Amino acid sequence: MYKVYLKSGKEESLKRFHPWVFSGAIARIDGEPEEGEVVEVYTAQKEFIAKGHFQIGSIAIRVLTFRQDEAIDFNFWKQRLSSALALRLSIGIAERPDNNTYRLVHGEGDNLPGLVIDIYNRTAVVQAHSAGMHLERMTIAEALHEVMADRIDHIYYKSETTLPFKADLYPENGFLRGKSTDNIALEYGLKFHIDWLKGQKTGFFVDQRENRALLERYAAGRNVLNMFCYTGGFSVYAMRGGAKLVHSVDSSAKAVDLTNQNIALNFPDDTRHRAYAEDAFKYLDRMDPVYDLIVLDPPAFAKHRDALRNALIGYRRLNAKAFEKIRPGGILFTFSCSQAVNKEQFRTAVFTAAALSGRRVRILHQLTQPADHPVNIYHPEGEYLKGLVLYVE
Repeated sequence: MYKVYLKSGKEESLKRFHPWVFSGAIARIDGEPEEGEVVEVYTAQKEFIAKGHFQIGSIAIRVLTFRQDEAIDFNFWKQRLSSALALRLSIGIAERPDNNTYRLVHGEGDNLPGLVIDIYNRTAVVQAHSAGMHLERMTIAEALHEVMADRIDHIYYKSETTLPFKADLYPENGFLRGKSTDNIALEYGLKFHIDWLKGQKTGFFVDQRENRALLERYAAGRNVLNMFCYTGGFSVYAMRGGAKLVHSVDSSAKAVDLTNQNIALNFPDDTRHRAYAEDAFKYLDRMDPVYDLIVLDPPAFAKHRDALRNALIGYRRLNAKAFEKIRPGGILFTFSCSQAVNKEQFRTAVFTAAALSGRRVRILHQLTQPADHPVNIYHPEGEYLKGLVLYVE
């Protein structure tokens, strides 16, 4: 096994069990490991400290274990997946009669950096974000089949857009086990078409489940606008919550079509809903101030730190327009899913937008990702989803 030696003092974060080794921390490597190979990490004093997947880039090694005697084999994957399932069972999300949609593996949050697995009814969708996880996909699928036993029948691999393109891995999406055409899953009693073939992420934004349920509690009698609607999750919950009308907006015509399908799946022939394929800022500019509940759930404005400044400007502009147009007594659900934008930066952008509007604004809820998207206590970067529910006078 190849050995990676760190520069003096660069082992401190690993001693605190942070699961990343940055390229700048590496002094030298014995040999030339291929991307995705497992390497051992040593301090400048040649003391073993970690073992993980090697990759070219800023994050050079994603740590799998801090134990030298722990082999990265089938039993390793099975044990980690069993641990992930145990957590979901303990929080009551993996066995509910009204819900068969949840995240089983959340990367670093489940001590499996670079791996995401979402469950949609009888199908598991596996997504690799590192070369190492891609190379292990068949072993992971076999371990997943054993761990999930009678809970799933199908395993779909979806990593064509998530792996580093410089690694020349040429991944292909497709079923690793089984083959299902039934793409309808249940979330808290509501049905959704899951587009794991061509949709974003694994086909659905599982991370907003609890926030959608919260919105349902506020929807009764309100005019709801769901911006960046994608599959219409917030819209469907608003409909069940008794909204007077619900309008869904997304720049993608395909997303609007999927939203309409999900509305029809749960509320056939219900005339309260309309969907529009239009740019968010253009819609906000032209719309009449008729909404008293607005959801702003944009895609990541900053996927890396170089884009941070422009992202914060975007959040400020977007929220300022919502503050300008929302009716008095309205409620604004506003989110950022950009990992590069921390909680304080996002709040500052929203608070600045509120101040510019001159409206009186109060915080009702401070939101984050649900419990099946756990944050490793040693990896605070895992808290990527940030949200505020605001009351606007």
